[in-house]
Amino acid sequence: MRRGEASIVAAGMVFAVAVFLLGRGTPSGADTRASADAAPSPSKVQEIFRSDCAVCHGGRGEGTERGPRLIGVGEASADYQLTTGRMPLPDPEAPSQRKEPAYPPATVEALVRLVGSFGPGPAVPEVDLRGADVAAGGTLYRLNCAACHQSAGEGGALVQREAPPLDHSTPVQVAEAVRLGPGQMPEFGPAALNDDQVRDVAAYVQHLRDPNDAGGLPIWHLGPVPEGAVAIIVGLGLAVLATTWIGSRERRDVPEPSEQR
Repeated sequence: MRRGEASIVAAGMVFAVAVFLLGRGTPSGADTRASADAAPSPSKVQEIFRSDCAVCHGGRGEGTERGPRLIGVGEASADYQLTTGRMPLPDPEAPSQRKEPAYPPATVEALVRLVGSFGPGPAVPEVDLRGADVAAGGTLYRLNCAACHQSAGEGGALVQREAPPLDHSTPVQVAEAVRLGPGQMPEFGPAALNDDQVRDVAAYVQHLRDPNDAGGLPIWHLGPVPEGAVAIIVGLGLAVLATTWIGSRERRDVPEPSEQR
């Protein structure tokens, strides 16, 4: 074997050994996801609650000057706040806004059960969209929700508050928000919307996430008034450009006075 070939073989063997050792020392992506999604032990859940939640809500959910009581809020409230990433807050004065959840699903479920153990309260709703009436849900949405969340679910700015967009809301989160009234949103009890109607509204919100824009360009689903304004501005602009272009052509076609003699 020539010296150059021997060097190549040796380098290949070193590379293979290094890959093998690294593979043994580092878990695969599937193993990493499995460990991240594994249900934490009760002691670990208590540790997470004490480090991330108790500073504002108290060790047993009794509440403090920094945060409200969790006793009696139920699993639904904890599930909504954690799955939407609104909790935990980095600072008690920070605004509560939707973001990526801080914990994997198994940890969220364990924290939800822990909060539920503080006292009886609303359970996490079960929402099955099979058989939902999307058209009826649209009617209910426009009557009860569109004034704040906008007709296309894009959210809107209100006086001293803001209604968030609904483009990432799951059916369960929609049902939780309807029943709980998080923040400044009003509660809608069974007398206002029964469970079937809440299901229809949740189905319509899912429809808004991917609507059938058969009528043309969606223009970011801004709503009829902004979309109409865009249409008028674009239409008038095109009309002015067309008129200017036609006028310039007519001026070019008219002969100069010296050419007419």
